[in-house]
Amino acid sequence: MLQSPEQSQQTAPDEGADGRLRRTMSLQQVLFLGVGGQIGSGWLFAMLYAAGAAGPAAIISWLIGGALIMLIALAWMEVGAALPRSGAIVRYPYLTHGGLTGWIMGFSYWIANISLPAIEALAVITYLGSAFPGLDLMEVKAGVSVLTWPAGVLAGIGLMILFYLINTFGVRLLSEANRWVTWWKIIVPSATFVLLLFVFNSSNYTAQGFFPGGGGSVFETVAVSGIAFALMGFRGVIDFSGEVVNPRRTIPLGTIGCVLIPLAVYLALQIAFIGAVNWHDAGLSVGNWSGLGGSSWADGPLLHALRASSMAALGAFATVLLIDAVVSPGGAGYIYLGTAARVGFGLSVHGYLPKAFQKTNKHGIPWFSTLVTFVVGCVFFLPAPSWYRLVGFISAAMVLSALMAAVCLPVMRRHAPSLPRPFVLRQPKLWAPAGFLAAAGIMYWAGYVTLVNLTVVTFAGLAVYGAHYAPHRGWIPRPVGLTVSAVYLAAWIYVSDMGGWFLATGTKAADGSWPFPVYCAASTAVVAAYCATVWWLADAEGRRHTRSGFWLVFLLLATLPVSYVGEFGPVKDLAFPAGTLIELGVALTAYYWGVASGFATEELEQSVALEISRDATPAVALAD
Repeated sequence: MLQSPEQSQQTAPDEGADGRLRRTMSLQQVLFLGVGGQIGSGWLFAMLYAAGAAGPAAIISWLIGGALIMLIALAWMEVGAALPRSGAIVRYPYLTHGGLTGWIMGFSYWIANISLPAIEALAVITYLGSAFPGLDLMEVKAGVSVLTWPAGVLAGIGLMILFYLINTFGVRLLSEANRWVTWWKIIVPSATFVLLLFVFNSSNYTAQGFFPGGGGSVFETVAVSGIAFALMGFRGVIDFSGEVVNPRRTIPLGTIGCVLIPLAVYLALQIAFIGAVNWHDAGLSVGNWSGLGGSSWADGPLLHALRASSMAALGAFATVLLIDAVVSPGGAGYIYLGTAARVGFGLSVHGYLPKAFQKTNKHGIPWFSTLVTFVVGCVFFLPAPSWYRLVGFISAAMVLSALMAAVCLPVMRRHAPSLPRPFVLRQPKLWAPAGFLAAAGIMYWAGYVTLVNLTVVTFAGLAVYGAHYAPHRGWIPRPVGLTVSAVYLAAWIYVSDMGGWFLATGTKAADGSWPFPVYCAASTAVVAAYCATVWWLADAEGRRHTRSGFWLVFLLLATLPVSYVGEFGPVKDLAFPAGTLIELGVALTAYYWGVASGFATEELEQSVALEISRDATPAVALAD
């Protein structure tokens, strides 16, 4: 049965909630916010991890990564400037594709963001633990450095408390503090690049050839080494868009700057680091790039590169680098905590989380969402995670949610033609699918095990859609939704466990697990049956919202078998670039299915009416 107007009003997103947030951030502040988030733990660790995966060709990986992230960002500039909303990345999918797509995208993005402050705090402790072993902050388990208890874990929680306090006292304080921190984070890496040139050894570029891992390694490196992780910080501009002055100008310019500035810094550092690797000091044979990740340099690569030199100036600068090992990831940590809080705010606006997440304090900060982000973020210290283990998963989850703008853009063009568009992306039929394929490619290159972890977590969260959200909107009875979702979740956990790949640390499934064809068929059947059941039980409106998300379910399920037999999976039956090309074909099918599935939700119509009522500014168009 369709909702009455009264029910629709009660359950529709509260677009007026954005009015309670204060628009005080300038272009410079939002630019520094994005850059400050990007020059965090990535610059301390990604250099070594990228070189370990691709050797000297890591330079090519950074260029590829920058180009792909820019393709992804193009569509965000149009939709972000047209509809500036806090927590926007999780809100646009709902506006154009309804509840199911909105929840899948929102949940994956929320999980990724809510873990980021803890990951940055972990980076600080890892560097300090490497430099000062006497502090007993880190220990090695199964060949990986993890936090100790209680010293390491308590230090991490202390940093999280600091991140929380900075965010609690207002976006203006956040912006002002971040201005000076970001200048520091630009100057120190730049100085590090210059100093490393004094110990530059050009023979490192030819010791094992420029492409020691083969051509495919440069693409895999984009996803698994921290490159995508480091360059995806432009999303902070979109998530804070509801709090910026003149978003129609600030968002496009801020987004471009948040890709190009960090890319220049990282590229320079990668060039210098490759030349500065001291194989003897790292305990490796010359040209053994793949051994870097397990070497003595892994916990503090740039620090060890400076200390390995015989030059007093470089050794002295190592102290400055240690300070930056606190400032850079620490500065990124408080930014990410604020971003995750806006994501929770956005999910609440659309009913996925309780309305308490929209509560703001006198400083205009969503304080409850910030508090939940802090508490849940601290939980990530309990399993004692490693930066290297988590960066691929987080990157894949962020890229999954980032591909949505490419689908939203043509749907908004079709169903909201009157929406004022200060920034207009020319040739969208070219650039929108190109951005979608760029995101799908990065996800695929993350590797089969990473994709299994992402899929298991994402589809486990799918149970919330039938158990909470659909009943909340009045589409299905709550007892029915709870029962169906409980059965699905139990089946999903069983299938995931029998598959033997979830949380795997190597390239083999757990002993006693199902063969992959059985696991793949069973997981596909469970998810498809659940989606079909929820669709069948729902009323007409619920069916429309559910059906419009099937393209995204297809993309995730169809990617797994391609990844398993592809060049970055355990079987490797397909040599590069065959697997990548097949995956791009899958992604292109999903893209056009997604564009065709979009529709004008009631909330999109409300948002368009709100923007039309505001004063329009002259449009800025991207050159052909």
